[in-house]
Amino acid sequence: MKKVELRKKYKSKRKELTFDELAELSEKILKQIKLFAISDKTISLFLPIEHQREINTFPILDYLIHSGAKVGLPVSDFESNSLVHRLFDKEKTEIKLNAYQIPEPINGGIIHPKDFDIVFVPLLAIDINGNRVGYGKGFYDRFLSECSHDCQFIGLHLFDIEENIEDVSSNDITLHVVITPSELVRFER
Repeated sequence: MKKVELRKKYKSKRKELTFDELAELSEKILKQIKLFAISDKTISLFLPIEHQREINTFPILDYLIHSGAKVGLPVSDFESNSLVHRLFDKEKTEIKLNAYQIPEPINGGIIHPKDFDIVFVPLLAIDINGNRVGYGKGFYDRFLSECSHDCQFIGLHLFDIEENIEDVSSNDITLHVVITPSELVRFER
């Protein structure tokens, strides 16, 4: 399937989920994340866009902080379609919804892309080769291209993996791992 078809398919599948189903699937993904060694790591974690029925990452954020990770939360720049990450501090960081209803930190020090050890990547669809489909603006592809070669790119996905994304471009960055509610899959890169 092509990206445009996959976006439509998975946005529809998300809309069909009840909030209870979404909470249950999100909890299963958190259990998979707990299999990773994350203390003393610097990790990028997106916050969920509620109206898009994204994975609830707030419990993941709590787990990462409690486990000793340093967490950067993205701030979207829609003029350049780029991301800047601010260091999350449980006591000091203030989160606000931007104009697109994306929760973002409005304060905190900046973390450079090369400083991340792990990036948890949002996605709508993924194939067996680690190619992902996002919302189509390229925010994450640009950000991932700036990360170090040792950084692990881990997709978080609510559904099954697709066989193939037909229209992958040279600008698309493949992931190392995807976590679904039922499995953790590593990709050859």
